[in-house]
Amino acid sequence: MKKKTFLKLLKISLFFLTICIFSIIISNKIVQKNASSKTFFETKNIPKNKVGLLLGTSKFLRNGQINLYYKYRLNAAIKLFKSNKIEFIVISGDNSSKNYDEPTDFKNDLIKAGIPENKIFLDYAGFRTLDSVVRVKEIFGQNSITIISQEFHNERAIYLAEHFDMIAIGFNAKSIPGKYGVKVQLREYLARVKVFVDIILDVQPKFLGEKIKIE
Repeated sequence: MKKKTFLKLLKISLFFLTICIFSIIISNKIVQKNASSKTFFETKNIPKNKVGLLLGTSKFLRNGQINLYYKYRLNAAIKLFKSNKIEFIVISGDNSSKNYDEPTDFKNDLIKAGIPENKIFLDYAGFRTLDSVVRVKEIFGQNSITIISQEFHNERAIYLAEHFDMIAIGFNAKSIPGKYGVKVQLREYLARVKVFVDIILDVQPKFLGEKIKIE
């Protein structure tokens, strides 16, 4: 009896494992294929947009070192703006506590790099990529945007933006090689499955709020 029960549980486990692997593979292929020819590594090739949506991340790692995802996204935003491919930057990130403020960190470093303060807008409720994308449309009034992040993140954000009836392209920040980069990439596979779960469940941003005019 114990052996039969074990075999039954094993079959059920293998079935669900197969479903999970299949979901990951299909989700990844759909998101990746959808973004084909919509992300760019060079400013000379990318179309111009009024607004660049800079997706937030923490400035420092737990060990106190600079987060390279932050550094490379910052550099990409500066490069894009100074190449006159965007006129304004909306920084969307997490500010869930007074001691953690992704948008302000980016803003301060952008200003240090010569980006005028009046060209920078902050979205403090970009807790997730979905929130950032929807809020740049609903709060900041943008239907066409250039998303600034690493390529894998841009691909997912573009898929979400198009689901919410936006036109989106991505400017790819430099990727991260090595162990840390692989760890983030593995999490991205699960995040792509979550995209479709959110779409099916019609998940909306945690907060919306008053509209902000960009001009």
